[in-house]
Amino acid sequence: MNLNKRQRIAEENVILLNFWQQAQAGDSLAFCRLADKLYRTLFNYATNFTTDREFIKDSIQELMIHIWEKREQIHIQFVSIYFLRALRNQLMQEFRRTNASQAILDIEEAGQLSDYQTIETAIEQHEVFTENQVKVRCAIEELPRRQKEAIFLKYFEGMDNEQIADLMQVNRQSVANLLFKAISSLKHQIHLVSLIISAGFFQY
Repeated sequence: MNLNKRQRIAEENVILLNFWQQAQAGDSLAFCRLADKLYRTLFNYATNFTTDREFIKDSIQELMIHIWEKREQIHIQFVSIYFLRALRNQLMQEFRRTNASQAILDIEEAGQLSDYQTIETAIEQHEVFTENQVKVRCAIEELPRRQKEAIFLKYFEGMDNEQIADLMQVNRQSVANLLFKAISSLKHQIHLVSLIISAGFFQY
């Protein structure tokens, strides 16, 4: 990840932390502003697990209510990561409760790769032109769920492999494998030598 992107993510986290600290002190308006800033990210992330938009909306609403009620006991360092992890856990619990996990939670068997940085470096050093964005978006939608989730967290949310591994509850090598497989599939599907993932692809 380049320096400018790291700086942007860090600056965004400072803003979100400020809202969170105000919310912890009882400022409901600050919490609403925080929720508004995070909503699209949370919604887009949830689409990696289900296509039921109403279910996603209800889940996010329930999550926000729960976090607001428990705010005094919650300690957050990286706001986006905390909320994404909380939403993921909530979705998993609901899928298990409704016996939907078999269809949703496909656990991939990933082979070992010798150098997980190779694909990261290649992806971040190239550019995809505007006319290819539709092709890329369609290709991403065709990826297996866990590959799409890893792509979203890596290139849309700017997380490093360790953070993704923690959120997805897998080891770092598995994250590297998922990313490698996803990028390899994208290159094959749209016949490009190199890609970079643009945040616009997952907007709704």
